[in-house]
Amino acid sequence: MFLQNLAKEFLGERLKREAEHAVSQLENDQLAIPSSLTSASQSYQVFHHLYVLRLNGEISASHPEWQRQLATLLEEAGDSLVEVKRGERHLLVYRQQLEWQGTNGVLLIGEDFSQVEKGLATLHWWVGGIAAGLLSVLVALNMLAVNRGLKPLWQLRQQLEELQSGERQRLSLAAPAELDGLVAQLNRFMDDIDLRLQRSRESVANLSHALKTPLAAITQVLRGGRPIDESRRHKVLMRLEDINAQLDAELRRARIAGPHAGRMTHLARDSQRLMVMFQSLYPQQVFELTQAVNQRDQVPIDAHDYAEMLGIVLDNAGKWATNAIRCHISTSELALTLTIDDDGPGVAESDIARLGERGTRLDERRPGYGLGLSILAQLVARYAGHCQFERSPLGGLRVTTTLPLRGINAA
Repeated sequence: MFLQNLAKEFLGERLKREAEHAVSQLENDQLAIPSSLTSASQSYQVFHHLYVLRLNGEISASHPEWQRQLATLLEEAGDSLVEVKRGERHLLVYRQQLEWQGTNGVLLIGEDFSQVEKGLATLHWWVGGIAAGLLSVLVALNMLAVNRGLKPLWQLRQQLEELQSGERQRLSLAAPAELDGLVAQLNRFMDDIDLRLQRSRESVANLSHALKTPLAAITQVLRGGRPIDESRRHKVLMRLEDINAQLDAELRRARIAGPHAGRMTHLARDSQRLMVMFQSLYPQQVFELTQAVNQRDQVPIDAHDYAEMLGIVLDNAGKWATNAIRCHISTSELALTLTIDDDGPGVAESDIARLGERGTRLDERRPGYGLGLSILAQLVARYAGHCQFERSPLGGLRVTTTLPLRGINAA
C-alpha cells in the first residue's frame, strides 16, 4: 500500500506538470485545433499516456476510446487527480481547467496505471522473497545465538549432576559475565556446606572425646565387683554431671544456630532472638541489647554464622557474668561492630592475648574462654574480620568483633 500510494502521488504530480505544460502550449498556439496535442497522440499511446481535450464544444482525444470512457470527467469542474477503472484497465487521470482565446475548456491527461501495478506486483514478490530470506537468516542466527547463549546453562546442569553424583567438587565453566555471579554463589554455597559439615564433624568428635572418658569410668565402676560406697557414688555423679554439662553446651550451640541458615542477617530480629534465648538460659542475668540509631538493619552476613558469632560470646558472658551483660550493635558503610560487656571477674591481662588461640581450647563442660572462642576466631576469619579482647568498663571482659561489609566473600 505504501509503494502503491507513493507511485500514485509520483505519477499524479507528473501528470499535473504535463497538463500545465500542455496548457501553456495551447496558450501559445493560435490554431483552431491544437496541432501540438494532435501530433503528440502517437507518443502518448506508446508511453501509455492519453489525453482528451474539450475546447469550443469540440473534443479531441489521443484515441476515440478515451473520448467515450472519459466523457463524464469533462463535465466535472475543478482540477483534480481521478482514478478510473474500466475492466482490467486502471487509469490515472488529471483534470485541468483552462481558458484559451476567451473560451473555457477542459484537458484530461492520463496514464494506464495497470502497467505500473504490474511492475509493483513484481517488486512486491521480490521484496517478499528478500524479506522471507532475511527472516529465515535472522531466525537461524537467532537460534544459533540462543543455543550458544544456553550452552553454559547446559554445562552448568551437567556439572550440577556431576556434583550430585560425587564426580565433581566445584563448578568450573567458561560462562558469560552474566553467569559469573551465579557460579560464584553456588561455589560459595558448596564451600559453606563443606565448612559446616567439617565443623559438625569436629563438634561430634569433640563431644565423643569428651564423653568417652567419663562413660568409661562409669562403666568400669558399674562392672566392678567392689561395692559402691559414698565416695565412689559421688565420683559417678560428678561424671554424669560432666556429661550433662557437655550435652547442654552442644544443645545450646544448636539452638544458637537457629533455623535461618543461608539467608542474610537482620540485625534487630536475629539479635533480639538470641537475647531472649540466653535470657531464658541464664535467668539470673540481665541481658541488654542496644543498637545505633539510623543504621542499616540487613547486612550481607550469613544468619547462621552471625548467630554463632554473637551466641558464643553471649554464652561465655552468661556463664561468667555476675549480673549484667550488655550488647551494642553498630554499623557503617564499611563494617559491622559487635561489642559485648559483662560484669564478671574478667581475664588476667597475661591471658587476654591467648584467648581464641587454637592451642588453648578448653572443654566446654567447664566455664571459661576456650573451645567457643576458638570457633569464634575461625568464623570471624572467614569474613576477614577481627576480634579484640580487653577489660570491660563493667569490670569483666569486653569482646569487640568487627566484620567488614564491603567485598565480603565468606568462602
